[in-house]
Amino acid sequence: MGRVVTPGTLLRLRRAMRREGKRVVFTNGTFDILHRGHVEYLAAARKLGDLLIVGLNTDASIRRIKGKGRPVNRGEDRAIVLAALSSVDFVCFFGEDTPYNLIRTVRPDVLVKGADWKAGEIVGADIVRAGGGSVRRIRLTPGRSTSRLIRQIRASS
Repeated sequence: MGRVVTPGTLLRLRRAMRREGKRVVFTNGTFDILHRGHVEYLAAARKLGDLLIVGLNTDASIRRIKGKGRPVNRGEDRAIVLAALSSVDFVCFFGEDTPYNLIRTVRPDVLVKGADWKAGEIVGADIVRAGGGSVRRIRLTPGRSTSRLIRQIRASS
């Protein structure tokens, strides 16, 4: 089995992880044009538990959220690159605008978002806290963002 999995496979894996007493961390995002900020964020998230699951927006959901021209990299490519990182254990796509349903499936012990998210705005926090888990915000690497990279690339063209 690969590290890019379906929600059904992820549910079976999660049940096994729970039986083994593993502390599961979940985060999500588009991870388009992977950069140092992403790598540092994911490494920090992984340190909060025994394994890290990344919910990855599908191309269609990114277009709805970020508009025409995004994502730059196709979903399959983004997933393979993420899954190759040592900090990431599993990657699972979600097609909705938020990962709420995927979080409800995974029921992680720790839900992680960047510190740019206000605590009251973190999707799925209610599910995680109701299950006895915690929600953590991680400081982002200053000056590193996909949007900034895209602006730099366009400016140099």
